Amino acid sequence: MNKLFIVVNEDRFFLSHRKPVAIAAQKAGFDPIIITKDTGRRSEIEALGMKMYDLPINPTGMNLIQEFKTFKFLYNLYRSENPDIVHHVGLKNILWGGLAAKLLKVKGVVNAVSGLGGLFNSGGKTLTTNLILRCMRYSNNRNNVKVIFQNNDDKSIFLSNKVIDSKQVEFTKGSGIDVYEYNNCDEPKTGKIKVIFTGRMVKEKGVCDLIEAAEILKQEYKDKVQFLLCGRLTPNKTGISEDYMREHCDGDYLCWLGERDDVKQLLENSHIMAFPSYYREGLPKSLIEASAIGRPIVTCNSVGCKDVVNDGVNGFLVSPRNPLELAERIKILIDNKDLRIKMGKASREKAIREFNIDMVVETHISIYKGLLNVKNI
Repeated sequence: MNKLFIVVNEDRFFLSHRKPVAIAAQKAGFDPIIITKDTGRRSEIEALGMKMYDLPINPTGMNLIQEFKTFKFLYNLYRSENPDIVHHVGLKNILWGGLAAKLLKVKGVVNAVSGLGGLFNSGGKTLTTNLILRCMRYSNNRNNVKVIFQNNDDKSIFLSNKVIDSKQVEFTKGSGIDVYEYNNCDEPKTGKIKVIFTGRMVKEKGVCDLIEAAEILKQEYKDKVQFLLCGRLTPNKTGISEDYMREHCDGDYLCWLGERDDVKQLLENSHIMAFPSYYREGLPKSLIEASAIGRPIVTCNSVGCKDVVNDGVNGFLVSPRNPLELAERIKILIDNKDLRIKMGKASREKAIREFNIDMVVETHISIYKGLLNVKNI
C-alpha cells in the first residue's frame, strides 16, 4: 500500500476541506497519514482509520525558531517514514515540506496553493516574499512535483517568477463541495432578512467593512434585517479582538455567533451571503457553500472571491475596502426578493457545474496515481 502524507495546518481545516480527498485515496488503495496541528479533533481523524501526527506549526506567525522547528519535524518524519507521496496544503507547508521532500528525494510531491495570504497582498515583492519564491523555485525543480491552484492569479505569480513550469500546473475550483449534502434550499419565507458572513474574524476578510456597511443600513433596516457574523477569533496579527466584536455587535441587528458547527443550517436560514474579503484567497469555502445552498453573494472583486461570482448573475462584486458600495449592493438584494431568488438559482447552477467535490476528488486521485510512475530526479 502506497503511503500518502497529507500535510495541513490544523486538524479542523483537514476535516472541513480535505477529508473527502483522503477518504477517496484510502478507497483507491493509498494509506493516508495526516500531518496536522492537533486542536482537539484527532479522534475524528483516527475514526476514519487514518493515522495522525501532530504538526508543530504556527499558522500565522513568522518566528524563525518556530519555522525551523516545523522544517526539522517534517524532514525527520519524511526521513524515518519514507512516504511515497507527500501532499502539502498551504504556503508554509509547501515551503518547509517541499524543501524537506527535495532534500530527501521523496518520490511524489503535491503542493496545493490554497491562497497566498497577507504576504502577497501588497502586490510588490518584499525581501520575505523573494526568499519564499526562491526557496520554492529550488524545491519545485523536479519532475515529480505537481502544483494545484485554485485561481489564475496565484498560478500567474508562480509561473512569472519561474517557481514552476507550465507542465507542473494542475487546477481545481477550490476544495469542492458535496452538492447533495449542501443541497439547494429556498430562502426562509418568514422572519427578518438575514445577511450572513462565515469566516475567521480577520480584518482582511472584510469583517470591519461589513460591520460598517451594516451600520450604514441600520436606520432603514434595523427592524427588518439581521446581520450574522459566524467565525472564530484568531491570533493572526490582523485578527479582530473580542472586545471589538462585542462593542460593535448588539446581538439583535448585528450578531457575532462565534465558531459554529451548524454552518449549513445557518446558510439555509439566511437570505444573502456577504463576504467582502480582500485577503489573497484560494477559492473561499464560505462562498462555495453559499453557492451550493443557492444564495446570492456579495463579495469583493479580489483574488479568489471573484472566481465564485459572475457580477450581476449570481451576486455582486464590489471594490475592496469600500463599505458604502458594499452597503448599496446588499440593499439592492434586501429590497428585491425576485432578484435574490434569481441570483440564488444561478449560484446553485454554478456550484453544480464548477465546484462539485467529485471533480476535485477525481483530479487528486489522478495526480497521486500519476506521480507513482514518474522518474524521481
